[in-house]
Amino acid sequence: MMIRTMCLAAGLVAFSTAGLADDVADCSAGVAMIKAELDKKPAEALRAKLEKALTDAEREAKEKEYDECLEAVEDAKEMIEK
Repeated sequence: MMIRTMCLAAGLVAFSTAGLADDVADCSAGVAMIKAELDKKPAEALRAKLEKALTDAEREAKEKEYDECLEAVEDAKEMIEK
């Protein structure tokens, strides 16, 4: 029973680590995407919103709150698609 519990715990750690690595990579890619959109010199209203999303995403990445970084990136994507 103890070995089964240890194996299960090890599996959960491996699974969550893989998910975290994906979130980190997705967050970094999202920040780069927002910067690329800003380099295209969008209209001022969109530019201000993208700058806010970039600030939020970078702050959350620095705090290692990758789920919140991804929310800011998703907000930016929605603004770009409009």
